[in-house]
Amino acid sequence: MSQSLAQKARIALTRNPEQGEGNGSSHKKIKAMSIWMHATSAERLGALGDIARRLKTTRPDLRVLVTTESALASLALPEGCDERGGLPTSDTASGARQFLDRHQPGLCLWTGGGLRPTLIRTAQDRGTCMLLADIQADEVPTRRRRWLTDVTQRMMECFSFVYTPSKDAQERLVRVGYSTDLIKRTTSMRSSVTPPYYHPDDLSELTDSLGGRPVWLAAYAEPEEFETILTAHRDALRRLHRLLLVIVVDCDRNRDALFDAVEHSGLRCTDWDRGEMPSDNTQVLLACTQDGLGLWYRVAPVSLIAGSLEPAWQGHCPMEALALGSAVLFGPGVRRNRALYNRLATDKAAIQINNSQDLATKITHLSAPDKAASMAVAGWEVVTEGAQLADLLVDDIQTFLDQQETQYAGS
Repeated sequence: MSQSLAQKARIALTRNPEQGEGNGSSHKKIKAMSIWMHATSAERLGALGDIARRLKTTRPDLRVLVTTESALASLALPEGCDERGGLPTSDTASGARQFLDRHQPGLCLWTGGGLRPTLIRTAQDRGTCMLLADIQADEVPTRRRRWLTDVTQRMMECFSFVYTPSKDAQERLVRVGYSTDLIKRTTSMRSSVTPPYYHPDDLSELTDSLGGRPVWLAAYAEPEEFETILTAHRDALRRLHRLLLVIVVDCDRNRDALFDAVEHSGLRCTDWDRGEMPSDNTQVLLACTQDGLGLWYRVAPVSLIAGSLEPAWQGHCPMEALALGSAVLFGPGVRRNRALYNRLATDKAAIQINNSQDLATKITHLSAPDKAASMAVAGWEVVTEGAQLADLLVDDIQTFLDQQETQYAGS
């Protein structure tokens, strides 16, 4: 009979916190509100950030440590995560002890493969609750020597649960001796998002003012992109005379540059932040607060995720736009989320553009409601693909943390 995570947590928490590895050393009690997440791909790293943010909505004091494979070291620390740690350079007992002494995690969520037997066994021996998520068939350790099955089985037994989207991975886990009762078949790990807030009155008033006009959005626009965006809009206006561009920039850095660029372009503009509402003559609506993107994604069927038109740029995550039904355009500079954008392009949920002419052509093409709607549906499928696993992990981690708090309160 399989154990619940709460039962697993009780076992972990009642394990002797002074237990060592036979060397007489003592260890501190694990921290009640500290978890460790390990990512083995860029997309898993983004998904872990989403999970961390969700956990912090109810536990703002939760500390989240993130480690990654060395190839991911240049990627930014996701929002919601507090610290980036480095794994030991080799999987030795001394390296594991030093890492765990420093961070003292109460729970570890490891994603994918690259498993480190010594580190994992040492963490579990110290009372860290171990979870393994999104492991694929080719990431399950295989037997290369006669004795390796026993080593693998002992390592796998450290995990309270394993979450996998793969039937092949499930079968391989069973073959190396992991209990089938502790394997949870789920969706793959994907980035998810909580749609940003908007004020319903603003949406209602703006929708009435627009009167069904076609709208497109340039979000996160940078000064180096203004000319490309405004030139594309002028070109698109030749075919779509009522087309409205909403361009959103960072207020503090780019407001003056945006106004200068629009004035130089000759396009007629309205300033949303001054309380102005677009009229029939407005060609560009200027907004200088990123907090309002929840409104603009709902208004615009097509969104350029700007900050991406220079190839060397990092770019921004498109998930909020996708979650709110906006078809996504992007430039080549999306290094921070390249894997996600590649998948979106493959699934026909986003389109890369490279210059103003390309941008104008795509905007005109997507002005047909059925074209934008088809992309929006494909984008929504990407947004919801990882929801099952994310929900399950958040619930299971919350269960563990609840049990941990109860245990410490009674000690």
